[in-house]
Amino acid sequence: MTPTATSSGLSHARRALGKGGLTVAPIAWGMWRFKGSDVKAARTLVETALETGFDLLDTADIYGPDNGEPFGAAEALLGRVLAEAPALRDRFVLATKGGIEMGVPYNSSPAYLVSAVEASLKRLGVERIDLWQIHRPDHLAHPAEIARTFETLKAQGKVAEFGVSNHTAAQTAALAAHLPFPLASIQPEFSALAIDGLYDGVLDQALERGFAVLAWSPLAQGRLADPKEPKAVAVAGELAKAAARAEVSVTAAAYAWIMAHPSGAIPIVGSQRPDRIREAADALKVSFTRAEWYAVLTAGRGAPLP
Repeated sequence: MTPTATSSGLSHARRALGKGGLTVAPIAWGMWRFKGSDVKAARTLVETALETGFDLLDTADIYGPDNGEPFGAAEALLGRVLAEAPALRDRFVLATKGGIEMGVPYNSSPAYLVSAVEASLKRLGVERIDLWQIHRPDHLAHPAEIARTFETLKAQGKVAEFGVSNHTAAQTAALAAHLPFPLASIQPEFSALAIDGLYDGVLDQALERGFAVLAWSPLAQGRLADPKEPKAVAVAGELAKAAARAEVSVTAAAYAWIMAHPSGAIPIVGSQRPDRIREAADALKVSFTRAEWYAVLTAGRGAPLP
């Protein structure tokens, strides 16, 4: 089932999540900093994202230790929210990631992937994950073994769609070559200060194969929200021109710059403040001329285009 966004603008601009039939809003909400024991406050954040129209919620089993919490803490918190308000589950596409094992660090062996998915299902309190992605590539795992594991999990109904995060184009192609169904998504870092995907084949491959692009850290770890270094100041200055015309914030323009790419890249908004989550929807109001978009890119490169 494809959830329906409540915001008319977001609903009109929906993106395909691969080729499996799911569609999502053009902006997602991420849970890297989703933490704490206050279920009411956590539910408010989830409901704010959904009411704003963001109906892909992105988490991971590794989200927790970076916040001083246990492995799996963010998933467990979302699970407590869903236990308190089960009706919320039908309103969003649930995306999570696995394949990072504390102290290893990467493990995409069949046994570990199966255990990771089952552990996520238990923490989240759900029967199926809509989109499950390998968080980072494991150089010791053969893609054919990963593919067979994906097939099994899909056949068991535990995962609907699969994707990869932080993979090179070649790594993604190697996995895709062994799968009987297409991957749905890739999750690269992509912002006006993280532009490698434009040049290393990652975004070109998404265009070629129809992968959804879930862009993590679209504000460059906050450097575009509060620019200090010269390159960030230059990029923010160029973004501000489009932002001023649309009467929105520079951060909204930063999201819009990503969304303008023909891959239909979906920025993952990481804010844990309701006002900032709502503000992100202003990205739909921003448009760039080609000259403006390339001016932002030039500032992000820190060097003239060839």
